[in-house]
Amino acid sequence: MALPIEEIKKMIKESIPDATIEIKDLMGDNNHYSATIKSSIFKGKSKIEQHKMVYKSLKGKMGNELHALSLTTMEK
Repeated sequence: MALPIEEIKKMIKESIPDATIEIKDLMGDNNHYSATIKSSIFKGKSKIEQHKMVYKSLKGKMGNELHALSLTTMEK
C-alpha cells in the first residue's frame, strides 16, 4: 500500500509544526520519494539526528507503506 504525499506531509507537520516540506515522487508510483524539510528545530542537531526526527514522525510507516524516502534536512 502506497502512502500519498499529502499524508506524509501531514505526519511530518504533526511532529515538526514549523516545517517547510517539499516532496517529489521520484518514480510516479507513490512509493519512492525525495523530501526537503526545513525547520528551526533542526538547529544544533546533526544530520543523523535531524533524519531520525523525520523518520520518527512517520510512525513506523517507513519501510512498510512508505518504501523509499531520500531526505534532505536543513535549518530554517
